[in-house]
Amino acid sequence: MTLQTAPINRKELFLRACRGEALPRVPVWMMRQAGRYLPEYREIRAKHAFLEVCKTPQLAVEVSLQPFRRLGVDAIIVFSDILIPAEAMGLQLELGDAGPNLPNPVRSKLDVDRLKVFDPEEETAFLPEAIRRIVKSVGPEVPVLGFAGAPWTLGCYMVEGKAKEGFATVKSFLYHEPKIFRTLLHRIAQATIPYLKAQIAAGAAAVQLFDTWCGELNLPDYEEFALPAVQEIIAGEPRWGAAQLAGREQRSTPRAGLQ
Repeated sequence: MTLQTAPINRKELFLRACRGEALPRVPVWMMRQAGRYLPEYREIRAKHAFLEVCKTPQLAVEVSLQPFRRLGVDAIIVFSDILIPAEAMGLQLELGDAGPNLPNPVRSKLDVDRLKVFDPEEETAFLPEAIRRIVKSVGPEVPVLGFAGAPWTLGCYMVEGKAKEGFATVKSFLYHEPKIFRTLLHRIAQATIPYLKAQIAAGAAAVQLFDTWCGELNLPDYEEFALPAVQEIIAGEPRWGAAQLAGREQRSTPRAGLQ
């Protein structure tokens, strides 16, 4: 059967791919689209810290658009970081070339109880503002993508304090205090729902959940702890429809794509 060859714009192409429909070609974009491989990115980073770029809409927009201009990819990913919600929930966040660091990690029920519910249009207003500016810049035919870290992955950083091989502290917390750990995942999920909604309201055509460290769990533990928190996010907005578990990323990571 021959596919229809009528031209479709990048946004429609991307959304059809999300829905698993037949396509004239596969849309092309990269997970880490903006970054050090671009000389124009390195030029900005020579003058501005990573977190400053994330929190300054003008800079975030410029960095988000750089790979689109240079490579002509089919989607634009807003420049941000999965740990932005952790800071908005009350944790100190340091983001540098050595990777993320949270100096006061979550290690107890009291720490979990201290985590704040935040308004994404207040505490993280820079992110939806960046999305609005990108959408205005590229127009309605180019998809802009938002994202968040899945609760397990965000929880790994919040408990361990940084990326660490094996995540021993996180696993000890999970196995010794499973009820408290589930509460932590629930709190992250509840914070993530309005965070993603704000990105969609700002104009994101699709949003993604990145569960970078789910490969640290065996399948039974993933299904018992990590997956229910992802499902909680999906259930938090019926208009997103059913989540689609698609393929595998680095570290054999399941990816949940929400539209």
